[in-house]
Amino acid sequence: MCNDYGNRISYRDYAEAFSQLKIPLVFPKPDAAPNLEPRDEIWPTEMAPVIRPTIGGVELVQLPWGLAPRYPKARVVINMRSEGHSFARGRCLVPASHYYEFTGTKSPKTRWRFTRAGADWFCFAGLLGRAVTADGTPIEAFTLLTVDAGPDVTSYHTRQPVVIEHDNWAAWLDASQPSEDMLKASPAGSPQVVESPRSAAPECGFRRSRPGIPELSQPSVPT
Repeated sequence: MCNDYGNRISYRDYAEAFSQLKIPLVFPKPDAAPNLEPRDEIWPTEMAPVIRPTIGGVELVQLPWGLAPRYPKARVVINMRSEGHSFARGRCLVPASHYYEFTGTKSPKTRWRFTRAGADWFCFAGLLGRAVTADGTPIEAFTLLTVDAGPDVTSYHTRQPVVIEHDNWAAWLDASQPSEDMLKASPAGSPQVVESPRSAAPECGFRRSRPGIPELSQPSVPT
């Protein structure tokens, strides 16, 4: 399942995309626009941009990826099955430029890069919830919602993260709107897939050099 994705999206890109939908980007304002770091890989427990509804529009915030597990010593929840849930609260959008899946039984596995045909970026269906830092402090976090893989994804994985169509962004963020019709697999021809070998092996553990990254109590290990 998806445990590695990238985000190379600028603040201007966000503002333009939501302006097309006539949804104000309330925070941050243009005069306080953040200098968003282009990132080819975002791993579980790292901070990442999230779009969530707020009074008068939407806001762009940075939250850690992974919800607190139900059971002690379990991994943080980075993917959640969407079937059988209405998601009457906590909906969010998780922007991405691409994501990765891995195939093979031996390390190093083959890495495949998924992008969106005809678009520079897209948004996953996300869900807000709670995580716990290593010192026991509860914080807000997010997870990605998943469905059975679409026709272009099944060769790489049996499940896939849900990509919300641009025209449905507002509906997804409105928890009063039914979610079933939006939580669908990517249709044929929508994902573009290329092999994407790493130039070097990934670091062991997680990158802690970025300021403001909380260390969660139950990290997951990337593939």
